[in-house]
Amino acid sequence: MTKIKTRDRILNASLSLFNKLGEPNVTTLLISDELDISPGNLYYHFRSKGDIVEELFTAFEAEMLDLLAVPEDVDISLDQQSFFLHLLFEGVARYRFLYQDLVNVLSRYERLQVRFRRILKNKTGAFRSICESLRRQNMMLIEQEELDSLCEQLTLTACYWSAFDTLSHLDDRESVDPGRGVYQMMHLMLPYFAPEEQEHAKLVSRGYL
Repeated sequence: MTKIKTRDRILNASLSLFNKLGEPNVTTLLISDELDISPGNLYYHFRSKGDIVEELFTAFEAEMLDLLAVPEDVDISLDQQSFFLHLLFEGVARYRFLYQDLVNVLSRYERLQVRFRRILKNKTGAFRSICESLRRQNMMLIEQEELDSLCEQLTLTACYWSAFDTLSHLDDRESVDPGRGVYQMMHLMLPYFAPEEQEHAKLVSRGYL
């Protein structure tokens, strides 16, 4: 059995505590206590909590940018579109501490601000590529101005859904349901689907509840 390196154990424990308690409420002492290691051992690997947050963000960023690299010249099906949303919300759920206190986290860690804005820009771009593909196949009937607004609304919902969802169970931050986010996103797009696609979209979206 492979032994997990101390550095990785620190990152895993920190992510779990950040998600469970909220990043501002977690100290390096709490992390070291959780792992039953000395604070000195933790500081050997990370000089501060900010270094831990930045490394976790780097992992999140790599995962998101890879997912959001949606080709502009491929035909995307409704099933592929819903699976994309599924992967997106699963990724957000894994690093939900970032989204549940987004403004404050980015205010404290200024070096992450430009990087997060890049992720937001790429989210909008990915939604645009998907919608353009569906429109090109006559599966989505939408004017350009409406498409621009829809892509912005999809980005907004993807960004703040985690915080909204957490409001319903503040006493249990570990309770997450990415499927409800997928359902809401599908229904934002539903009015623009061609009539013959709407029933399929409804059926797919219900599967995430």
